[in-house]
Amino acid sequence: MIIKEIIQIGNPILNRPSKFVAEVDDKETQRVITNLVDSVRHHDLIGMAASQIGEKLRIFVTEIRKTKYRNLPTDKLRIYINPEIVWSSKKQIVIYEGCGSVAYAKLFAPVRRPEKIIIEACDENGNKLRLEASGMLGRVIQHEYDHLNGIEFTEKITDMRKIMSSEEYRKMVTSKG
Repeated sequence: MIIKEIIQIGNPILNRPSKFVAEVDDKETQRVITNLVDSVRHHDLIGMAASQIGEKLRIFVTEIRKTKYRNLPTDKLRIYINPEIVWSSKKQIVIYEGCGSVAYAKLFAPVRRPEKIIIEACDENGNKLRLEASGMLGRVIQHEYDHLNGIEFTEKITDMRKIMSSEEYRKMVTSKG
């Protein structure tokens, strides 16, 4: 188990597009996947891109599970290699997002994104996957996909006056039930 520290906003690695993964079954690719899975779980996040642990490869993971912020409907661990969002709905919604690379997930803000997407990628075994996603999974996929393209969620905040600390965010979501 290798736990990686999360690269923080301001580090130029987060602003550079990630590189295409040529060999899915390569030892180096598999090492990055293992480190991503270990790190996302250790840091209690529900998604993480390779760039957040200093690896500029087009890989991210999602694992929607209960966290200290929300009791979410869960989704299994998924690995996305060389993903492409091939469709997104015209309907967009605003939801609060946080990020491990932004003050170690101590900042939340409203972000507008498509309500539904379809993504194509390879999994950790090189199998092609096509997934339609909405809700929290769709949101996390879009957030992590942005990381692969060098985009932080802070660039998409809809209302700077509504930024809040993780403590205030937790109070807000707890009071809503």
